[in-house]
Amino acid sequence: MPFTDSTEPVPPELKTDEFSLRPIVAGDTEKDYAAVMDTRESLRLWRQSTWPEDDFTVEDNRKDVVDMEERHAANRAFNYTVLDPAGTRCVGCVYVFPPSAKFLAQSTVVAVGDVEWADVDAVVFFWVRRPEMEQGMDERLLAALRAWFEDEWKFEKTVYATSEPFTQQVELLERTDLSLKFELLEPGKEGKRLVFG
Repeated sequence: MPFTDSTEPVPPELKTDEFSLRPIVAGDTEKDYAAVMDTRESLRLWRQSTWPEDDFTVEDNRKDVVDMEERHAANRAFNYTVLDPAGTRCVGCVYVFPPSAKFLAQSTVVAVGDVEWADVDAVVFFWVRRPEMEQGMDERLLAALRAWFEDEWKFEKTVYATSEPFTQQVELLERTDLSLKFELLEPGKEGKRLVFG
């Protein structure tokens, strides 16, 4: 399913006994903010930046969430909030980008596997709130995402990206049957983005 193909419906949700995914909307700002701030040390490694700063506010987050909602509606990128079964607590986020997304297009791509970057349909990033990560939910989320993209999306080659400094997520991906396919060097970042497929 090409990102530009507005005739193809985007899968609206993923539900398991432990969590559910649905497109993030402005009304999720406060729940998302709580999750972001609870997980800020991991997110700084994941983003290789100082985001979110200690003085990051709910209103700062609202701007980010509105931007994600607009990108999703325009099929430029698909952004999902991960919620607990009751839908009252955000426990993470999932971002689905085309390989042509600006920040990816500006990166130097080094192939380390047998896949060409031009053959990639979607680049998936995800994070899980710190307490849930400590209980292994990130591993279960990844397994659910892999099945979801295989069964319900029409992408042929989906890859999963993280940042080299975020060693917990790197180790998680390395424990699967996925293998390292690309290293991305993004301008201004010291560490690499590691892409598994």
